[in-house]
Amino acid sequence: MPRRPRLCVPEVPVHIIQRGNNRQACFFADEDYRFYLDWLADYAAKTSCQIHSYVLMTNHVHLLLSSKTTNGTGDLMKALGQRYVQYINRVYRRSGTLWEGRYRSCLTQEETYLLTCQRYIELNPVRAGMVEHPADYRWSSYRANAEGAENPLITPHPCYLGLGATEQDRLSAYRELFRHELEPGALDAIRKATNGNFALGDSRFADQIASVLGRRVTPGISGRPRSVVQMDDVGIA
Repeated sequence: MPRRPRLCVPEVPVHIIQRGNNRQACFFADEDYRFYLDWLADYAAKTSCQIHSYVLMTNHVHLLLSSKTTNGTGDLMKALGQRYVQYINRVYRRSGTLWEGRYRSCLTQEETYLLTCQRYIELNPVRAGMVEHPADYRWSSYRANAEGAENPLITPHPCYLGLGATEQDRLSAYRELFRHELEPGALDAIRKATNGNFALGDSRFADQIASVLGRRVTPGISGRPRSVVQMDDVGIA
């Protein structure tokens, strides 16, 4: 069966997951994380992509980014993935694949859903039991988005900038979002949309994306779906 084409629309944020093959580790030392982030910044600039949020876990990666072009996201992930695999194979004297097939992704509705997705990404180390608070994990964008730490890789999305009139207001408002864990419905919605290559948002967003792309962007269920992966009852608090 042919693979479903990715959902790619310029300027629409996309959540990406790329896992190690068979869920095996893809980062082995601090230098690996640093090189990956350096190359991510390099290729993001070359492909006209903006990184809003990220976390590098031991055996997988989460990114939230926007591309100015239709092919930007794919070009970024291809170049980054190839260079990183070459580096890992050379340094650790290994061969073969590192990543588990194609990366998985979903277009993400702005407004509420984008900030929910950022929380999902930056809370990964907490859910995995690696740290008690996202600020304790070095390889994520939390410190930049919540504490104002310098991180040239991060470009704040307009939804993030709308959290407050000043930087301190935005940082405070963003930290407030992390006082509570994500609701189970939000976790399920993000995972289902990303693993299925669907859009993440309400029915209006689904209709807009389907109209632009001229094809289905929702799970294949009977009847007209209300949304891609519905999150009507999920907020950002």
